[in-house]
Amino acid sequence: MHLAYPAVLAVLLFCTGLYGVLARRNAILVLMSVELMLNAVNLNLVAFDAWLRDTLHAGQALTLFTIAVAAAEIGIGLAIVLLVYRNRGSSDIDRLRDLAEQPAGPSGPGSPAGAAGARQPQPDTGAEATA
Repeated sequence: MHLAYPAVLAVLLFCTGLYGVLARRNAILVLMSVELMLNAVNLNLVAFDAWLRDTLHAGQALTLFTIAVAAAEIGIGLAIVLLVYRNRGSSDIDRLRDLAEQPAGPSGPGSPAGAAGARQPQPDTGAEATA
């Protein structure tokens, strides 16, 4: 088997994944591009294992390890993306640059309403307003 064929295919897969990571705005597409890059690495590991005729099959063992790491990464990554989508309403990466939540309403951290940003309860005077 020639080593050039799987190596060129792995380079094409890796470059496609790198383009997807750098150009995409959707977090799920970025995760898919990272998986594409990991699969390119796996292809290289198996191709070099077959080319070197390793008796221990170290390339295949490392491939199984990277598949396990990729599965854990995609599980945690999807959980984070779903949580961010549920809280923010978008999985657009450009809109998720700040990690702190913005206070709702005119009472910000520097306003006289208080440092917590919540409105202070008004005291009950006991008199009912009639219209």
